[in-house]
Amino acid sequence: MNHALTQLQPYPFEKLRALLGSVKPAADKRAIALSIGEPKHESPAFVAQAMADNLDKLAVYPSTIGLPGLRQAIGQWCERRFGVPAGWLDADRHILPVNGTREALFAFTQAVVNRADDGLVISPNPFYQIYEGAALLAGATPHYLPCLENNGFNPDFDAVPAEVWKRCQILFLCSPGNPTGALVPMDTLKKLIALADEHDFVIAADECYSELYFDEDAPPPGLLTACAELGRSDFKRCVVFHSLSKRSNLPGLRSGFVAGDAEIIKPFLLYRTYHGCAMPVQTQLASIAAWQDEAHVRANRDQYRAKYDAVLDILQPVLDVQRPDGSFYLWAKVPGSDAEFTRDLFEAQHVTVVPGSYLSRDVDGVNPGAGRVRMALVAPLAECIEAAERIRAFLQNR
Repeated sequence: MNHALTQLQPYPFEKLRALLGSVKPAADKRAIALSIGEPKHESPAFVAQAMADNLDKLAVYPSTIGLPGLRQAIGQWCERRFGVPAGWLDADRHILPVNGTREALFAFTQAVVNRADDGLVISPNPFYQIYEGAALLAGATPHYLPCLENNGFNPDFDAVPAEVWKRCQILFLCSPGNPTGALVPMDTLKKLIALADEHDFVIAADECYSELYFDEDAPPPGLLTACAELGRSDFKRCVVFHSLSKRSNLPGLRSGFVAGDAEIIKPFLLYRTYHGCAMPVQTQLASIAAWQDEAHVRANRDQYRAKYDAVLDILQPVLDVQRPDGSFYLWAKVPGSDAEFTRDLFEAQHVTVVPGSYLSRDVDGVNPGAGRVRMALVAPLAECIEAAERIRAFLQNR
């Protein structure tokens, strides 16, 4: 067996099950889960119809590079959404469909890391655990940058010493962040691109929450926006990851894309050819329909805005919690231990949240997620309101 597998830590939800396994929740209250970040809004019917209309494609082997029509639709969406000048993104060289960001982030790390170099994979802390697992199984060492409130829940990149950047092979960004919901500012993105040039590392921007924001007149910028503003038409050392899961409420479709530096996309395509992860043709055709429509995405944001407004109105008088820049999470500061808070809340109110320390790693004796919990506002509005009311009652009765 691959001995690197022994380095993998239990997934946060395994830890959560262990924490709550022996706890008996209040029998008079139905379960409400604010724990798993799985979109629960209705999937667009036209996407399901596009899938149904193309079931004859079950008889066709898909190609790893994907249909030209899908890559073109993705490129056009990037132009509209991130201000990329027309013609910069070549559908044949800069774009690759993937089966959701999770598998792509993992596979990308295996393809990019050079095991012989004793390299680092740098990620925010707290973080999406795939970053860490991918780094370990690629033979790299994870390096964690704390995301603290005093820096807007973003890493303090200016505090990273040059010797760390020199060893860096991949810098993972998550913007808006999971679990913090913090957006990486445009000036920071440009600084990081300059650092990538100086120290020769790849920026892998996980932007799967980018379409969940509050101001329709100010969509948050991404790494492609920074490239466009810098005139960086080759997207050198820059790769973005997007999916339809959160944007379009299609987590079961397993459809997304990577886009950016053609000199990275080309070997990544080679890796994926051997990896055997081509997207089914009927899924690609359904994905085209999703990327070409924005009405359902706006309706999706409207639902999240309503939930944030209602839940924050209930919780802010009793809990230290703020509206994030984006995503569907609340990153709430809680009294005492985050694990004890989670356990006691589950027991008293049958509401499940995730301890922040389970989403983070201790570095130099400090866990940046300690004392916080993540709440995913994915349930229907009425259920989110009921959960917030139960959390308020729990806090008032402590």
